[in-house]
Amino acid sequence: MRGTLERRQADLTIVIEDVHDPHNVSAMLRSCDAVGVAGAHLIYTVEERPELSKGVSASALRWIDLNSWESVADCYSALRERGFTIYTTSLTHEAIDLYDLDLTAPIAILFGNETRGASAEAVALADGCVYIPMMGMVESLNVSVACAVTLYEALRQRRAAGRYDSPSLPPDNLDARLNAWLLRDGRDPAAVTQDAPAGHIRAENRRQSRGGTG
Repeated sequence: MRGTLERRQADLTIVIEDVHDPHNVSAMLRSCDAVGVAGAHLIYTVEERPELSKGVSASALRWIDLNSWESVADCYSALRERGFTIYTTSLTHEAIDLYDLDLTAPIAILFGNETRGASAEAVALADGCVYIPMMGMVESLNVSVACAVTLYEALRQRRAAGRYDSPSLPPDNLDARLNAWLLRDGRDPAAVTQDAPAGHIRAENRRQSRGGTG
């Protein structure tokens, strides 16, 4: 569990804006957990915030911190205070190809509504727009698929840069999260040995970062 936390990427996050279908939101959060995103941000100003399916997202909800915002401006302001550059997924003329975007820097990616896409405000206030190149006849991917594609490109870049090899969370934050995770898992933090030899942690990180399916 500690090894998983040590691979959490404190400077990689997503913003979910008015995504209507709870199954899409659930799938996006599962992708976050799989890639090592520590937290996600929710903005609901048009749609009602969906009730997330316990069957689909229960595991991800236990391990992802969710932050809710009443406006795009408030969300962006908080992210920028933490040093994030913000991109929206949008097919504007100025949009950057996903595979040309540096995803190793502190970055937040906003994904908009299934039908309308990102709001005009989200696009206007962002630092830039990004698009996923497509070679077929359709012009867009399902929002949860687009999120997964984007996050796994971030994982690819960050693994190549060695970003999963050492913790990005501050030690006190990591310890606090570990205690919270143990409690969510029904375990007593005081009864669990938290420290392990550094070599063991690095080896475990390498084994777990090879991935898997389930």
